[in-house]
Amino acid sequence: MGSRNRLTDPAALVGDTSAVINLNATGCAREILWALPRALLVVNVVLSERDRGRGRGRAYADILKELATERLIEIVKLDEVGEAHFERLVVGPAAETLDDGEAATIAFAAAGGLTAVIDERKATRLCAKVFPKLAICSTVDILCDVDVGRALGDAALAAAVFRALKNGRMRVLPQHVQWVIDLIGVAKAAECPTLPKYARKLQQGISAEDLRSGR
Repeated sequence: MGSRNRLTDPAALVGDTSAVINLNATGCAREILWALPRALLVVNVVLSERDRGRGRGRAYADILKELATERLIEIVKLDEVGEAHFERLVVGPAAETLDDGEAATIAFAAAGGLTAVIDERKATRLCAKVFPKLAICSTVDILCDVDVGRALGDAALAAAVFRALKNGRMRVLPQHVQWVIDLIGVAKAAECPTLPKYARKLQQGISAEDLRSGR
């Protein structure tokens, strides 16, 4: 099954909060991280941000700590260069700044020449604007990694992606929509509110082209 995987850089990945939430929502984060051929780093700011929350936020902080204890992720800190990048991303008008977790993720990746794993459109847009040479990818890029697919198998991978969409409300970039539909099927796609409208209506027998064009 084909994909448009952007994990072409051998450098480590730096995961934002949404990426960790999505991976956990798959129900098989440990298997995915074990199979992933690149280290996944998480900046301690993300951990602190989750730890300060209540309920769901606190639960995700506990999951992060467990994964770190099992050495499936590594908790890292910003250095002086990273701190400068971080300030650049959090100070200013709301439309041009990010929350602490997203900013720290991008700052650490930019300082170290690594790859940032971010799913939110605003973060992706600002990252491209402020650090145009920085490599970025999304959670779906991790899920369609060849080694991850081989480790899970098609059926388990399809179930994992569906859970991430339903339970984690994972965002899917336009270039990945067809891969997701091919993997989980049009019936399951109809149940995923974060997929584009046309993707959720394919089970009605209307072509994607007609839905996009409004016919």
